[in-house]
Amino acid sequence: MVNTYRKVLENGAKFLDENKIEDYEQNVCELMGKALNLDCRGKEYREMLDKQADKNITAEFEKLIERRAKGEPLQYLIGEWEFYGLPFKVGEGVLIPRQDTETLVDIILKKFKDRDNLSVVDLCSGSGCIAVALEKGLNCKSVTCVEKSEQALKYLEENIKLNGSNAKTLQGDVFDENTLCRVEEADIISCNPPYLTDDDMKALQKEVTFEPAQALYGGEDGLDFYRTVTRLWKDKLKVGGMLIFEIGINQEDDVMLLLVRHGFENVRCKPDLCGVNRCVFGFKKEK
Repeated sequence: MVNTYRKVLENGAKFLDENKIEDYEQNVCELMGKALNLDCRGKEYREMLDKQADKNITAEFEKLIERRAKGEPLQYLIGEWEFYGLPFKVGEGVLIPRQDTETLVDIILKKFKDRDNLSVVDLCSGSGCIAVALEKGLNCKSVTCVEKSEQALKYLEENIKLNGSNAKTLQGDVFDENTLCRVEEADIISCNPPYLTDDDMKALQKEVTFEPAQALYGGEDGLDFYRTVTRLWKDKLKVGGMLIFEIGINQEDDVMLLLVRHGFENVRCKPDLCGVNRCVFGFKKEK
């Protein structure tokens, strides 16, 4: 009996289902596409499914399936993920772009779509998904991506190149005042900081434990980055400029209050597509 890729795919789906992997059907399709080096949504991929399976490709697929069953994120196994319609390379050491974060990009694009020569600074830039999406969607004079991690910086630089972006990278700690000195005044400062609490870190899903802790943990109450970034970086905003954060669940009141206390006006929060308050932002007023 001919062992086709479809049969291999079915066996993989059964294995992931038995190992309680959510969306196992999508997972096996993506991983088979990776093994075949084909887009699993394409015609060529579909035509391959009923062909005799190559032993080497099958072995590669089975290795990927075993790693996924142990909890390794699908995005890391594939090595690339989409954000705002753009491709981003991801892997160990960098946070995976999430659809929730597209809410932040939506807000900025809506507020600044008619402005020219914008200066954007993206803090805790990670893969660069926010910065690159903004650079592609706005008329920007400059986009600066600030990232501390050497591992993440490699992905950031690769993703800027992959998407033909003019964004620039700056390796630095957003808590370090020396980093501020290397950045010009901005119309927009965006930040998706680490915001998980002590309790959150103890209850992480298996997949999330593979992502870098320094991109997740925001201190005991999850608010360390909001406090420091707001205090330090507000002076890098032009008058009328926007500071915008992604936030965790139920953090909106605390983060809004921080912005108000630091003199921001028109402070608001906005929900993501699931109705969860996902972003807090405010504008720098004249002194």
